[in-house]
Amino acid sequence: MSKNVIETVTFKLNDDVSREDFIAAAQEMSPWVEARPGFMHRRLSCMEDGTWIEHIQWQDMDAAKAAAAEIGKAPSNANFLSAINGPTVQLMHSELEVVIN
Repeated sequence: MSKNVIETVTFKLNDDVSREDFIAAAQEMSPWVEARPGFMHRRLSCMEDGTWIEHIQWQDMDAAKAAAAEIGKAPSNANFLSAINGPTVQLMHSELEVVIN
């Protein structure tokens, strides 16, 4: 049985992007993410130094990788993706081992 996968992406925004505009762009993208096969949960947070952290839980690694391969093709994701400072992006996938609710 495959384990759920947590996709963790850290990044900073481009200098000309406000926090409010970025949050609006993230919300614009939500329907696309939610419609991906295997999607379970999404969280977006920001550290004090301006580093953003996005956590998406997928049913398995195949679902996570398929969504990552398609993210740039959807017009609804353009504002979100263009707000991110590309060289600061770090993408990681990990298998979920423990959940406490």
